[in-house]
Amino acid sequence: MTIDLHIHSKSSDGKLSVAEIVAEAKKRNIGFMSITDHDSIGCQREALMLAKAQGIRCVSGVELNVTFSHPRYREGKPVALDFLGYQFDVVNQELTDKLQKMADYREQRAAKILNNLNAEFEKEGLAKLTAPDFEAIQESVDGVLGRPHIADYLVKKGIVKNRQDAFDKYLVKCDVAKYPLYLEEASRLVRNAGGKLVLAHPNDPHGTSLVTLTKSLQEQTEIIEGSMMDYIDGVECWHSRNDAPTTEHYVNFVKKHGLLMTGGSDCHQKPILMGTVKIPEYVAEQFSII
Repeated sequence: MTIDLHIHSKSSDGKLSVAEIVAEAKKRNIGFMSITDHDSIGCQREALMLAKAQGIRCVSGVELNVTFSHPRYREGKPVALDFLGYQFDVVNQELTDKLQKMADYREQRAAKILNNLNAEFEKEGLAKLTAPDFEAIQESVDGVLGRPHIADYLVKKGIVKNRQDAFDKYLVKCDVAKYPLYLEEASRLVRNAGGKLVLAHPNDPHGTSLVTLTKSLQEQTEIIEGSMMDYIDGVECWHSRNDAPTTEHYVNFVKKHGLLMTGGSDCHQKPILMGTVKIPEYVAEQFSII
């Protein structure tokens, strides 16, 4: 059975709708899946319904961006890490209220980022973004607004060549701090909704991961043992940007501690990576007993 427990839809920063994702999953013989949008669960009921209609086993999912710090690294300055929530009640009031609050903050953050962009554009003699531009960006989003949507709009306007170019030239320097969600609260929200919390892609060299603190796999797992074990239920051991030593290290770590192990492509559908990460079938079996 093909498994993919890390997929993004248009409700966050993916390129396909939920219906298109489920149809593609069916084509790729994916038998167990989860759509894990960033800080958003608005599509979950649709995802569960459509997957069931196609005979695909599906669990609720979300990817939460968490503010984390460790006294031994970066002088204790906070970094961002991603955590995946699974099998939670998609109508849990506390969770939905918190995510709505975070979505509202994203709107405010986006407006501040646009102001910072306009300051950069003024320096370069470029036309500033206007209120209609902001409205156009908002209209392009099915779920929560984030920097990738701004990047795509800059591409559409011809200001940059592609999304990566937008980040490299503007969006990194023009960034505004995200909503501060801490690990303790993220864990409480997901667990109180009946779900499990999983550390996402811990050694991702190009993503939000423990690499921002240390590239040492041993040190990464020491951080998890010392600061996260009370709050997480598992670790994402298989990922599209993992190398073999990373997967082996984290599989051994998870087995040692009796944690849940998950995996996924982290597909944003450009290109379509769904189902391309080889994940053993026993990953699905774990979910039948939790």
